[in-house]
Amino acid sequence: WDMANEYQATSIHGEAQSVFTKVANEASGGTIEITNHFGGSIGYKSKEHFDAVGDGALPIANTSMGQVAGIEPMFLLSSLPFLVGSAEEAQVLWEVAKPYYEAVFARNNQILLYASPWPPAGIWAKKPIVSGDSLAGVKVRAWDASGTSTLKTAGAAAIQMSWADVVPQLASGGIDGVLTSAEGGTNAKFWEHLSHFSAINYSMSLNMTHVNKDAYDSLSKDQRAALNTAAKAASDAAWGALANRVAQNYSDMEANGITVIREVPADFLALLSKSGESVYSDWLKKVGSDGEAILAAYRSKR
Repeated sequence: WDMANEYQATSIHGEAQSVFTKVANEASGGTIEITNHFGGSIGYKSKEHFDAVGDGALPIANTSMGQVAGIEPMFLLSSLPFLVGSAEEAQVLWEVAKPYYEAVFARNNQILLYASPWPPAGIWAKKPIVSGDSLAGVKVRAWDASGTSTLKTAGAAAIQMSWADVVPQLASGGIDGVLTSAEGGTNAKFWEHLSHFSAINYSMSLNMTHVNKDAYDSLSKDQRAALNTAAKAASDAAWGALANRVAQNYSDMEANGITVIREVPADFLALLSKSGESVYSDWLKKVGSDGEAILAAYRSKR
């Protein structure tokens, strides 16, 4: 199998994927061979993965789910603004929502194998973004409709953009800010174009690894067991890496000249939170009672 991933091999998702493919090969006695295609090198962007895997054009992919929320709105859940405040809360939300995600994949001829989390998203820019005034008019990339809407309402000139297009747009001046994690910007060496990171802790969105159901069903019982063993190993690696990842990212960023604003003013966070309120109501209209059930269960467990 060829496995697509729009992000770098050194990202938290890339490293977990390398664990996945290695364990899948070992646990299957060498009968499952998966070739990793990082950095979008196979030619697909995250927003194209869902249909490509469902149709069988790709057997398997690691996908940034907010980018396919236009196809299936349930996938917007993990990047709803300010819903989770820690890795522990992000994992609770994932576990509560997993059956709903699995149902969406099943309806689209796919099997969900595991999820890997992004560290908290902030705003990379050429200046500190710590107030409505400093955000006003800034051309900021967001990865999905949720972030785009929230930032536009708060005053930014926000645009939704695939990850593969971000660095070229930074280099050309098409954008001058990016909503993503410290992790994302570190792997892409944003310090070549930007100077500040404001840790607004917007969300901790998910990448998910999903496989074409026909390809999965063609495996033997032992091979499917090996794939599930590999999925658990990759999931454990990704969630386990979160604890130290942000501190390491910040260290790397500061070593390369990035000013990290760790404490963002509460009034600016309140502005952003209010700006994101319509995202929730719009999302609930699209997903209906399932969304209400997920949020209620999550809030009861966190």
